[in-house]
Amino acid sequence: MKQNVKVLLFLAYLGVLLLGCSDSFLENKTVPIPETVEFPPLTIEEIEEEFAKLTIETGINDFSIRIANNQTWDFRIIAPEVLDNETVPLFVNLHGGALTLRADAHKGTACLIEPALKDMKAYILSPNSKGLLWYDALNQWQVVNLIDFALKYLQVDSERVVVTGYSDGGNGSWFLSDEYPELFSAGIPMATAYGLSYENGLLQRTEIPIYAIQGELDELFPYTNTETYVEQSLSVGSDVTLVQATGLTHGEPCNYLPYLEDAISWLKTSVWNE
Repeated sequence: MKQNVKVLLFLAYLGVLLLGCSDSFLENKTVPIPETVEFPPLTIEEIEEEFAKLTIETGINDFSIRIANNQTWDFRIIAPEVLDNETVPLFVNLHGGALTLRADAHKGTACLIEPALKDMKAYILSPNSKGLLWYDALNQWQVVNLIDFALKYLQVDSERVVVTGYSDGGNGSWFLSDEYPELFSAGIPMATAYGLSYENGLLQRTEIPIYAIQGELDELFPYTNTETYVEQSLSVGSDVTLVQATGLTHGEPCNYLPYLEDAISWLKTSVWNE
């Protein structure tokens, strides 16, 4: 039932945007392109070919690849220096303010995710939401396929893929943890207001460990609301750790750094058993 809902949502969205193509997370089924499409989209195979051509160097790499004549995926990949035959973690970083269309939104990695991982050899994949929420079918399609490409063309350990984000990005990271647990080893949502996942009216267990960080004084997404979500999720067997960011309001993501560093330590010891 849950997968059928995803398929219908995706097909409906494609009809609205006149963007049809095959995708990896819907069992590689090909979605017919409507006859009225004026700007033919690339197939997922063609998009993958564009990704495969990218030159990814150690450090910050910003890319834009075409998915249709008038549309692109814009994303940042921060790559570590890796040895031959070495695989390292991948952190999928979802930016906040997803509904605001900003060309550089995915480039805001300097104050939180980058310093949090300064002592870890890992890739960071940071996509642009294109003014849509991360729940949106087109963003699900983008993120899931970019992860798939990263697993194919980068030296990523498939058992150590983590999704994280702040505000809208935190909501998106919790959502993706629920919807695609097979992709991730853990989720680290920050400053969230995520409404839990239900199927046929029943609250669903989150299948992967979650480490949620929430500002004590968050005026947009109150701490008590997130606390309630977590208690409900725990009641159906989810593995969720909730950490209160003492004294922090919603508008200070950079001050979440020490809490995210603690989350990285949790990952290493409690999830990856390093």
